[in-house]
Amino acid sequence: MKNNKEVREEILLSVSGLTDAQLNEKPNGMWSIMQVLEHLYLTERTIVYQMMRVMANDEESQVENKPIHLALNRTNKFVAPSFLTPSVEFTTLDAIKAKLLASRTALEAFVTSADEEKMLKRSFPNPIFGLIHVKQWVEFIGFHEERHLAQIEEVKQELGFYEVKE
Repeated sequence: MKNNKEVREEILLSVSGLTDAQLNEKPNGMWSIMQVLEHLYLTERTIVYQMMRVMANDEESQVENKPIHLALNRTNKFVAPSFLTPSVEFTTLDAIKAKLLASRTALEAFVTSADEEKMLKRSFPNPIFGLIHVKQWVEFIGFHEERHLAQIEEVKQELGFYEVKE
């Protein structure tokens, strides 16, 4: 969870100086920063729900660790499934921060209460890496967010949201 917390802090710091209008501005062919943030919320919420579901199940499986750190490689582009695709509605930073806090609180509560041994014996599929055990899904959330932090920085650059220092 340490990496997950650090990456989330970096994301919030990265967007902290931008207005709601800037956050909702969409460059050609890209998501707006707000859409990226909503995608992170939708993804974390969905993963936590799935982890809770499989942990409540008695079905066990032996799954080797996958190279989930490869999620950071942004040369491979993926299309998010419809249930993880953000809306095009204007959203405020305060509203998305509340959603991100709710999904993170749910994740932290799950991790605190989950049996670590059981997490290694319960799994569900990742669209890129195949079957991943629950413990690795927790780690995947941080890598996924780090991947999208790079995307946020790209959008900021594309839209000229960096101050030019003289």
